[in-house]
Order: sequence, then structure tokens, then C-alpha cells
Amino acid sequence: MTIRFVLLPLFVEVLLTFGLYFWMAWLRTSLIRSRAVHPRDIALREPNWPPHVLQVANAAHNQLELPLLFYVLTILSIMTHHADVIFIVLAWIFVLSRLAHAWVHTTSNRISVRGPVFGLGLLVLLIMWLIFIIRILTGLP
Repeated sequence: MTIRFVLLPLFVEVLLTFGLYFWMAWLRTSLIRSRAVHPRDIALREPNWPPHVLQVANAAHNQLELPLLFYVLTILSIMTHHADVIFIVLAWIFVLSRLAHAWVHTTSNRISVRGPVFGLGLLVLLIMWLIFIIRILTGLP
């Protein structure tokens, strides 16, 4: 498998993370400039932002939690030459679940939808890690 194919899902995840952070920064800056939010009300990370801004911020922060394990696994899979078609397919499923999770988080924020989408990504990432661990410990390619 070429390195491009292995890294493409990771690049999409990185772009999603940066996109959410820039969106959050734009929303927050706009609110402070318009004086809808005063800096003293949020200076110590108080959650005094309007709900939609909190949704975007929470979605951005979520991209630094579970995806961290994805980043590490991608790097390890490349280093150990265990990134194959199975890895790439699962990586895309994981990243698509993160895109869907961010979409739900920043739009309807329906927990009944967001939870299962998060669970799918969690399960896929767990499967990816289990495959990697078994291959490493057993010496399988």
C-alpha cells in the first residue's frame, strides 16, 4: 500500500480538526467583537458562550480525544509495515464516523444520533487496534 493511501484518511481527520477550530475561533471572535460576549465572562474558560458556539467548541475538542489513538495507530502501522487494505478501509470508516459525529454535534446535536455514530467510530478503532496488536504479537503480516 502506498503511503498516500494510508495517510489520506489521517489528512482528512486533521483537516476536520483544523476546520472546527477555525470555525470556533471565528464564532468566538465575532461574538466578542460585537460585544455579545464580554471577555471577562469567558476568560477562565467559563462556558458563557451561546449554545451553538459551545457545540462547535465541543466538536472541536472531541477531535483531539479519540482521534489521538487513530493518529498513533496510523504512525505505528506505517512504521511496522502493517498498513494494508484492511487498515485503510477501517481508517476511512473511522474518519467518516468522525465527520458524521462532528456534523451531528454542530447541527441538531441529537444525542440519540450522536451517541451511536461515536460508538461506531469507537468500535472500528478498537478493531483496528486489536488487529494491529494481534499481528505484532503473533508476527503476522
